[in-house]
Amino acid sequence: MTINWDTFHIFTIIAIILWLCGSVLSALSSRLSRPAVLFSLLGTLTLLVFIAGLWSFQQRPPLRTMGETRLWYSFFMGISGLITYCRWRYRWILSFTTVLSAVFCIINIVKPEIHDQSLMPALQSIWFIPHVTVYMFSYSLLGCAFIIGCLGLFRSRPSYLSTADELVYGGTAFLTVGMLTGAIWAKEAWGNYWSWDPKETWALITWSIYLIYIHLRLHSPFGKSATFRTRILYATLVAGFLTLQMCWYGVNYLPAARNSVHLYNRTTN
Repeated sequence: MTINWDTFHIFTIIAIILWLCGSVLSALSSRLSRPAVLFSLLGTLTLLVFIAGLWSFQQRPPLRTMGETRLWYSFFMGISGLITYCRWRYRWILSFTTVLSAVFCIINIVKPEIHDQSLMPALQSIWFIPHVTVYMFSYSLLGCAFIIGCLGLFRSRPSYLSTADELVYGGTAFLTVGMLTGAIWAKEAWGNYWSWDPKETWALITWSIYLIYIHLRLHSPFGKSATFRTRILYATLVAGFLTLQMCWYGVNYLPAARNSVHLYNRTTN
């Protein structure tokens, strides 16, 4: 079977079924469920097989178009969900990550896009693969932190913040690496490390919000008002994820993006 976008729906159906089985098994078990881990892992590996097959078919890394980044996000969301489940034993986390992964996969089916084999000169760089994949993995970790933040706003528990801390620390670290590799790549491709391009600007805003979260956690400027402090922290996680969405694809719809050096992304919408 040739693996390309024409067969994507088959892999999506298999992956979603496996993810659903894993999320149901994890929700029913009071302990870490090995079958849940196995089903979730198989679902994620199913998507990995498709990515590898698509990479071979297109003869280029499938990282150029918005649909391809959604594909990687779904894959990394499965990994981040498993990490969170195995590390902190939250029975509900696989259900939420399954929904997020499935939504982005289904968008790729409902909204088919042009996925050609061409790779413009600016993308033919050794920084292309590490820059995009590091970003996508950071987005998935911060996506899990967003889920924690949403639940914390309605049902706060002390363990939620410690979990969010580790997810944000890891996600922000990868986000920082993504920005640094992007700056080096920009210098190589366009002659400047930073040009205040709309995508770069929103990346800086997103990065700053997560740094604010880290600062609030380390320095606690709200005194003894623990309830107010935790709600601010959870709200910061939500705000950070919203700006992350703006950085990822929202900027493509801004008028200022017409003159963006990241203009190649607009061909994917």
